[in-house]
Amino acid sequence: MRTGGQLIVDALEANGVDRLFCVPGESYLAVLDALHDSSIETVICRQEGGAAMMADCHGRLTGKPGICFVTRGPGATNASAGVHIARQDSVPMLLFIGQVARDMKEREAFQEVDYKAFYGSIAKWVVEIDDATRIPELLTRAFAVATSGRPGPVVISLPEDMLTDEVEAVAALPYTPVETRPGQPEMDALAALLDKAERPFVILGGTRWTEASIKQMCASLERWSLPAGCSFRRQALCDQLHSSYAGDVGIGINPKLGKYIKESDLVLLVGCRFGEMPSSSYTLLKSPYPDQTLVHVYPDPHELGRVYRPTVAINATPAAFAEAFAGTSPAKSPVWANRTEELHQSYLEWSTPPATGPGDVHMGPIMSYLEEVLPEDVIICNGAGNFATWMHRYHRHRRFNTQAAPTSGSMGYGMPAGVAAKHIFRDREVIVWAGDGDFMMHGQEFATAVQYHLPVIVVILNNGIYGTIRMHQEREYPGRVSGTSLQNPDFAAYARAFGGHGETVERTADFAPAFERARASGKPSIIEIKLDPEAITPTKTLSDIRSGK
Repeated sequence: MRTGGQLIVDALEANGVDRLFCVPGESYLAVLDALHDSSIETVICRQEGGAAMMADCHGRLTGKPGICFVTRGPGATNASAGVHIARQDSVPMLLFIGQVARDMKEREAFQEVDYKAFYGSIAKWVVEIDDATRIPELLTRAFAVATSGRPGPVVISLPEDMLTDEVEAVAALPYTPVETRPGQPEMDALAALLDKAERPFVILGGTRWTEASIKQMCASLERWSLPAGCSFRRQALCDQLHSSYAGDVGIGINPKLGKYIKESDLVLLVGCRFGEMPSSSYTLLKSPYPDQTLVHVYPDPHELGRVYRPTVAINATPAAFAEAFAGTSPAKSPVWANRTEELHQSYLEWSTPPATGPGDVHMGPIMSYLEEVLPEDVIICNGAGNFATWMHRYHRHRRFNTQAAPTSGSMGYGMPAGVAAKHIFRDREVIVWAGDGDFMMHGQEFATAVQYHLPVIVVILNNGIYGTIRMHQEREYPGRVSGTSLQNPDFAAYARAFGGHGETVERTADFAPAFERARASGKPSIIEIKLDPEAITPTKTLSDIRSGK
């Protein structure tokens, strides 16, 4: 006889779960009690949104579902930000929510929420377990749903009294991963299209890649001399010093690269949906009928043809496609080889930081310094805002699994992601790249980093404004500032108050020694950069935008 809470933990252990992220609640005390005797490490977080984002980062960096537990009502609604990220970013995640007792449902009992209604449009599947004997069945299914096809979040509601029921149930077995492989006719069709192409381009994105498949894909790009880019915030899918790499296909794309993609005669999309941000509002590829011949590779058949009509649709995981593509070779010397070299040189120029800028702190030299001292396997975590442009444009990712950033554009992601990344990879350096408004959304998770002795380095670009919104505001309503000014704490003192290390940078020359002291401290650290609001982008100031330059 096992309680429902014990059966939940049994099923997690059977599926290889080694850690979970939670904010405790009385609605799932039976699970917390079962975890007391489990080998699963429980990471206690400070807010449910942060816990869910940590679970997302775990799924993003491991390919295995990140696990999050929250309590009912406010806990469940707080967690929704992380669920939305996992949905838009196609990341496997399981969110377990305590629920009111079964005999109190439908009365709007204390903190009662209908989770099927609340999460129905953003979760991949929502289930409420009313019978404890079905826990092994439904959790095996939850793991399968979260990881198959287009991965995503699954929400599991757990009535409080069900978790204390003692029942006999079958032993949980692990889920079976589902790999979808391309057929030979589709691969032959792709090879034929490449043989006829003159201006092809490859875009890598999405999830379900592996380190081995990235190596295979990069070798194939070199063999075919194919120019390639990475979709928005998927830059760790290609060594950016690879001879085929042409740049980030995302917000603020290199104009030369954008022009080339629009004029391409063949686009090969591998693993990505190519949504609004990477497609430049569906202008690089027109929806529903692209100007270019389109070959779309995706693991979920429901996405093939949903936004773009492909000439060839290949229902396959990126890893399986990379393996199949590794068996192909060009029938003749590619006519586009010189263009590939030109695009790579254009990327190198585009990703070289500027030497100067407005104010006393210049981000260009700081980025150059970081490129010199950061190891190739450093993990960069960030949320959303103009501050991220400095890292996205000027940091050259060299290895797989070195980026954790939300393609959904969710603020507040960097700090919790940094905690999760360092918890998973304790031997690797983790940098959280944040803005002042961005950091304050989940900055309390710095306490979690301190509690678990996770020496992440948080770099906060503090310009005292919601920068992205202010930029748009100055463009659309010049000089009419409303709702975008911020008054911030002393972030270095904030770090010290939690038991971490704090630094303040007010001149460019201050950064390098501050960074080295943060490294040497062995503590979670915050380096606050006092950035002039005029330095709103690498190439334009606020004044430039206000004047329409």
